[in-house]
Amino acid sequence: MFVNKLDREGKRPLELIGEMENKLDIAARPLSWPIGSGSGFKGVYNLHDRNLYLLHPGKTVVEQERRLFESLDDPRLDEALGPEAGRLREAVELIEGVYEPFSPADYLAGRVAPVFFGSALNNFGVRELLETFLRIAPPPVAGTSDKRRVAPEEERFTGFVFKIHANLDPRHRDRIAFLRVCSGRFERYKPFHHVRLGKHLRFSTAYSFMAREKSMIEEAYPGDVIGLYDRGDFKIGDTLTEGEQLTFRGIPSFSPELFKEVLNTDHLRNKQLDNGIRHLTEEGVAQLFIQGGGRRKIIGAVGALQFEIIQHRLVHEYGAACRMERLPYARACWITSRDTAAMARFTRFHEADIAGDKDGNPVYLAESEWALRGVIERYPEVDFHFTSELEGSESRSARPEWQAAAGS
Repeated sequence: MFVNKLDREGKRPLELIGEMENKLDIAARPLSWPIGSGSGFKGVYNLHDRNLYLLHPGKTVVEQERRLFESLDDPRLDEALGPEAGRLREAVELIEGVYEPFSPADYLAGRVAPVFFGSALNNFGVRELLETFLRIAPPPVAGTSDKRRVAPEEERFTGFVFKIHANLDPRHRDRIAFLRVCSGRFERYKPFHHVRLGKHLRFSTAYSFMAREKSMIEEAYPGDVIGLYDRGDFKIGDTLTEGEQLTFRGIPSFSPELFKEVLNTDHLRNKQLDNGIRHLTEEGVAQLFIQGGGRRKIIGAVGALQFEIIQHRLVHEYGAACRMERLPYARACWITSRDTAAMARFTRFHEADIAGDKDGNPVYLAESEWALRGVIERYPEVDFHFTSELEGSESRSARPEWQAAAGS
């Protein structure tokens, strides 16, 4: 964790750590410590490496200085910090007395969270976090697919798409698919097998990203994340291999709790609205549900802010015009059944509350938790899933039956 804005007045460091431990329910262990705060902020002391970073604010640029002290008793510390040297010694003595020594094994097991202090605006204190993270971060782990476990040490390439972002560069209507390399080596220009589409794709451009900056790469290895230009070939969860027919378990879509219908206010821009909704919901933050053979589009989200973001992007990135109306639904459940007659009976009686997700899977939209519990009790032959990660191919094979029963 990184405690930011130490160049501004705020709460005491120990008080901030206590709040994080209480609210996040996790043990924290400071690995750097601020020297002063607000207008008196002088730098940070790296408890892990015993390095001192001094901040020298100027009129136009903030300069940084790194000094190594084998001991806090070094008289040079007093020369550098003045009265703050004594307060730093007291703080470090308190920390070492209260906290157990930092254990990378406890960090990897999720039992302790390292805490760093600094000022991100001045890019100060961030270096300690990044350098420490490079040393203690876990290595890539084996991935789970529908066929087997895939070890990162394997020679043959595999990777999966975990995020898609539309219009990353507003000047070029581009779509970037972010792919994590799971095993082997990704090579630019080399053809890879797209498992879902059953075809080979070759990538002439592949990028690594650092904030808004991107750089072309020639190759990537397990654990690396690369950006690939997407011409509409990718969905979240898609797998690339060197020919093997396996699919990594995708990132499931969780049941949203807020729903709004998208209403077109300019029918001359139907295409812009349709493309915009499809692209933005494919990013995975919000979900698209369709009724009436595509005539009615419903967006489901976890937070209300997502609706504002989507509407803003539809207007400014796609030139679409629309408004959104709140719908009286409280939960979405994916439904499957091995009993086609039970599935048809359920969809017939609840046709108005059933929609299809982006992949055509049936979804029941419940008006309340009470209503949902009621239908679950009345239809024991129907399975209700709270994520889109449906179990088994049998559940997906029910799709034609529910569509026929719903009349779509």
